[in-house]
Amino acid sequence: MSLIDFAPPPPEAPYAALRAEVRAFLAETLGPDFGAPARARSWSGFDAAFSRRLGRRGWLGMTLPSRYGGHERSALEHYVVVEELLAAGAPVAAHWIADRQSAPLLLLHGTEAQRQEILPRIAAGTCFFCIGMSEPNSGSDLAAVQSRAEKVDGGWRLSGTKLWTTYAHEAHYMIALCRTGKSDDRHGGVSQLLVDMKAPGVEVLPIIDMAGAHHFNEVRLADVMLPDSALIGQEGDGWKQVMGELAFERSGPDRFLSAFALVTELLRVLAGAPDAGAQRAVGRLVAHLMVLRHMSRSIAGMLARGENPALQATIVKDLGTALEQEIPEIARALVPVEPSQESPDPFVLTFAHTLLAAPGFSLRGGTREILRGIIARGLGLR
Repeated sequence: MSLIDFAPPPPEAPYAALRAEVRAFLAETLGPDFGAPARARSWSGFDAAFSRRLGRRGWLGMTLPSRYGGHERSALEHYVVVEELLAAGAPVAAHWIADRQSAPLLLLHGTEAQRQEILPRIAAGTCFFCIGMSEPNSGSDLAAVQSRAEKVDGGWRLSGTKLWTTYAHEAHYMIALCRTGKSDDRHGGVSQLLVDMKAPGVEVLPIIDMAGAHHFNEVRLADVMLPDSALIGQEGDGWKQVMGELAFERSGPDRFLSAFALVTELLRVLAGAPDAGAQRAVGRLVAHLMVLRHMSRSIAGMLARGENPALQATIVKDLGTALEQEIPEIARALVPVEPSQESPDPFVLTFAHTLLAAPGFSLRGGTREILRGIIARGLGLR
């Protein structure tokens, strides 16, 4: 059995000025009235104007080459910006997917025309993407996708259904994983296609979550005609490409900061509390967060060195979402209040939102069962 190494994380000092700059920007932009309940909705907070402001500051497309509108900054600088945005609970949903994974994917595998057309708009915060992976009968088992694209004169005809598609109703493009050929290997015969969300045959149907919010969708693709130029990378290389995309999706600080607003509210409510049991519980929680941050920053360092931290990212995602789902239960045990979305109390509101959102933490980016299978294979256990 092999061990999975996490290298020491990079030092903090070289990035202190950037961190301070981002914090000052967020304090000014979000303002004093941007409270904990709003911060708790960071992932689902859609604010196109805020994303454009980030683009103007050079904080989107940070690692992209300048010829594509990027800023040629390091993966570690990008990590600092993302961490500060999430810790502040900034509304990142508009640009989130495009900046985190669609832009790096297109940079690696896209055609020059795709890069020239789309990457500058992502860096400017004016082009938004949704993920076309999960389907009604496949979920996190992407090798079971049934959406199919048939090669026809002048392009592709795409049909199928995608599910849990975050902000598809606001996205300009989807990167759809679909079958384009036959293969005895269930990982073979799949490709990725760039889908214009305004193309005829694309239908977006809302899925309302437990909190009554609309950010998930079902996307039906009915004989959607796409040009030859819609193919990303090589036909049949979709599995390899999507695994690289998932490494980007799983490698950031987002996998342990989704419930951070509730943590800060819990610390505020318990400030000065003499109860030794509460102090121990909070200390344990903070210690776990610091360990996950240490591991996550190690991954950022690996990316900066050009390494592939896919397995390490999977571990952090699994451990991080497990802790995130535990945080509402810790809060419930330490502050015995009833969650309510109608309460004027910021702690109660933040608790209610996080409690309702928590079941999804271990689903997005791959279910726990899928992730642990990946980890087991990486350890040589199966």
